[in-house]
Amino acid sequence: MTLYMLSVHHDGTADFESKTMEELQPVFEAVDRFNKELQDAGSWVFAGGLEPIEAATTVDNTKGEALVIDGPFSESKEFLGGFWVIKAADLDEALAWAQRGSKACEGKVEVRPFQGDTEGL
Repeated sequence: MTLYMLSVHHDGTADFESKTMEELQPVFEAVDRFNKELQDAGSWVFAGGLEPIEAATTVDNTKGEALVIDGPFSESKEFLGGFWVIKAADLDEALAWAQRGSKACEGKVEVRPFQGDTEGL
């Protein structure tokens, strides 16, 4: 089994904060069902949602002195909203999970394998 990160990317023009809990509840429920499917299949490793982009802080210590900046690493129309780390036999299986996750969270999902030997994780 290989570990894959399924990262959820939302369009920056989508204003989740203006939606009511009633409007968001179906998405939360769909993601909960997807999480349960991953767990039941033995593919679940870890997952998490992220606070809004305004909560990001970037640290740059590439030039000899640490610079701490409020905000995301880059300006973008899209933002990372959350992620899953899953176990999958191959890329095809990871992509199948990503399709289901994308539908559940109503966002694009990037699939990327971890480097190296992840067997013991």
